[in-house]
Amino acid sequence: MSTETVPSAAEPIGEVAAPPRRGALLVGLIALAVAAAAFLLLVVARPGTPGDTSPEAGFARDMAVHHAQAVEMAFAVRDASTDGPIRNLAYDIITTQSTQRGIFMGWLQQWGLDQASDRPPMAWMAGHGHGGPSTGAATGTQGVMPGMATPEEMDRLRAAKGRDAEILFLQLMIRHHEGGVDMARGAVRLSDRVEVRELAQHIVDGQTAEITLMKGFLQARGGQPLPSILTQ
Repeated sequence: MSTETVPSAAEPIGEVAAPPRRGALLVGLIALAVAAAAFLLLVVARPGTPGDTSPEAGFARDMAVHHAQAVEMAFAVRDASTDGPIRNLAYDIITTQSTQRGIFMGWLQQWGLDQASDRPPMAWMAGHGHGGPSTGAATGTQGVMPGMATPEEMDRLRAAKGRDAEILFLQLMIRHHEGGVDMARGAVRLSDRVEVRELAQHIVDGQTAEITLMKGFLQARGGQPLPSILTQ
């Protein structure tokens, strides 16, 4: 059983402590990677500012919300499980998606756009191989981003403990990642900005790899994934 001290879910995301086995080296590598990513995103940014209804603005806003729920789910399982690999996965999701969410918010600020919009979720993908704002792929509910857990599912995850929490988390996060992959693929198709396309492709690659990892974890615990929401 791991004995590391971990922060409460109520603490700021930026203060999450790395597991001792990774130590200062991992923290340093994460800081270096974040700094390098921020530098590259500024250097390769193309001239011109995306508009309020652009695919870039929609992707940044919707994916920021999507990532925020993933971080909340990761905190929940971290607090409910003592399993080392599951807790390490939760830590990776917390740090990676919090960093990416900061990048999305930075883009919107750089483009002079509001952090939120009155436009429905996924409106930026309407007419481009996606059902747009009327499709909630996870639940069949209108105005829901693909892969998002329902409030009832989030309540179940917060209440679960031990292996039950691990299985539910893996089921929900696999579907959540599938939704993230779907959105990121849309950004790759629709955006002509280098920084947006590169980060979106990074999300596709990273979350696809984590889906494979989580399916292995789920099988080892006797669980089955929820029906896939990906079309390919």
